[in-house]
Amino acid sequence: MEPEIKREVIRRLRSVEGHVRGIARMVEEDAYCIDIMRQIHAVQRALEKINARVLENHLNTCVTTAVRSEDPEERERVMKEIVSVFEETGKL
Repeated sequence: MEPEIKREVIRRLRSVEGHVRGIARMVEEDAYCIDIMRQIHAVQRALEKINARVLENHLNTCVTTAVRSEDPEERERVMKEIVSVFEETGKL
């Protein structure tokens, strides 16, 4: 992973971690369910953004290298890997 992106991803993950701890406190303190659900949704959106950033990095580094490779098996492997990730998430 590119060093700048790695720092960004770690920073965002730590922020999400703190947010999740806050949600746990809300549950412990019997906060209003809708407020808890809104905070959970915010964490999910934040994780989706982090995931998109990691994917962007992967496409710009690993996938680009594989596509430019002379090895057709490596190109196919990387493409299948990408398709697999999207199938797992149901976003294909």
